[in-house]
Amino acid sequence: MITVGTWNLENLFRPGGAFGPKDKTVYDAKLEALAATINAAAPDVLGLQEVGDPDALADLVVLLNGTWHTVLSSHFDDGHPIRVGVLARHPVRTVADVAAFEPPLQAIQIDDDPAHDIAAMGRGVLGVDVTLSDELTVTVLVCHLKSKLLSFPGGRFFARNEGERARFGAYALYRRAAEAATTRGVVDNLLSVVPDRKLALVGDLNDQPQAATTQILYGPPGSQLGTAGFDRPDQGDARRLWNLASLIPEDERFSRIFAGQRELIDHILVSQALIGHVTEVHAIHDRRLPSVGEDPGPRRAANDSDHAPVCAKIDV
Repeated sequence: MITVGTWNLENLFRPGGAFGPKDKTVYDAKLEALAATINAAAPDVLGLQEVGDPDALADLVVLLNGTWHTVLSSHFDDGHPIRVGVLARHPVRTVADVAAFEPPLQAIQIDDDPAHDIAAMGRGVLGVDVTLSDELTVTVLVCHLKSKLLSFPGGRFFARNEGERARFGAYALYRRAAEAATTRGVVDNLLSVVPDRKLALVGDLNDQPQAATTQILYGPPGSQLGTAGFDRPDQGDARRLWNLASLIPEDERFSRIFAGQRELIDHILVSQALIGHVTEVHAIHDRRLPSVGEDPGPRRAANDSDHAPVCAKIDV
């Protein structure tokens, strides 16, 4: 049995600087809260998002029970240096660390200035092989797609008019879609080498299970959990990923609260080699999630994450 999870740690930076808490008291309280949740959930492998300082992750690991292996992506946005990573109780080997858009995707527009067009993900997609035994390896991919929260020129979190709001909403959608397509390309490349690979894709997809960008990751259409085609094998199964969202108990089925509305934006998807071995899936609500808004500024002094972890037990 292996427990695989995903958690957005929300701006894990040491105190001071442009993004971290202003004092050590807040920082220490956040580390203790994060560690308590991880220790209680007891995952074997946890995909992480929003790791800022690598040293801050090292500070967190000190508070965790047992021995842990860590890997961080080498890719992050220069303007806000958060990245994805992996915490694992077992030895890991990096098999992918990708940011460049999957060819033939071209550069995309991200604001009104074409000089700012980009051809890479803001945060890379990181893949590791987790060695459970001499005979058993599970591949875990971690991603963090572009947020739905919009930022505007000059550091604003509000639009000057509806035209600007609509344009920047479109730019964010372009970016999230390109990042989803690139992540899907990493999945395809790994499955083409080992078609029966035991693979889990975890991360903050920044949208719900039925969103178009989330569905890009599923692969061939049809056969998702809860559909008539789920238990009917077909030629697409070897390339398909199944979202485990519907296995989360309904009263737990949210991982963030935005403007008072519950939403499930953190997901675990698994390959054909794992889908028949999932025994249970939970969003872990060990404390009350805050309701967040458009401006992330007030969260700088938060002493916990604004996301709930999502974990799946898999009998491999």
